[in-house]
Amino acid sequence: MEELLNCEVNSIDEKKVEKVKRTLPNDETIFDVAELFKVFGDSTRMKIICALLEEELCVCDIACITNSTPSAISHQLRVLKQAKLVKYRKEGKVVYYALDDDHVRQIFEKGREHVEEV
Repeated sequence: MEELLNCEVNSIDEKKVEKVKRTLPNDETIFDVAELFKVFGDSTRMKIICALLEEELCVCDIACITNSTPSAISHQLRVLKQAKLVKYRKEGKVVYYALDDDHVRQIFEKGREHVEEV
C-alpha cells in the first residue's frame, strides 16, 4: 500500500502554523546548523572524531589510525577546527588534537544511536 504524501484536503490550521512559526529559529541559525551537519557528512572527518572520542592525538597518529596521509588529515582537521569541533595544543614541535567539548561527543553518540536503532 502506497503511503499518502500529501493532504487530500487543502486546509491550513492557522493556530498550529502560527505557533510553529513563533518557535522556529531565525534563518541565520538554521543556516549555521545546516553547515555544522555538513561537516559531519564526511566519513574521514567522522573517523577523526571517533578517534578523538578515545584519545588526544597528533596528525601522524590520526593518519595511521585512518589509513590516510598526514596532509589529508591536516586538511580535514582544519575543517573541523573552523567548525569548532576540535581544538589543539602544542607540545614542543608536536600539535595534539582533541574534541572541542562534550557537545561533539553528544552529537556523534546521538547520530550513532539513531543509525543503530533496530
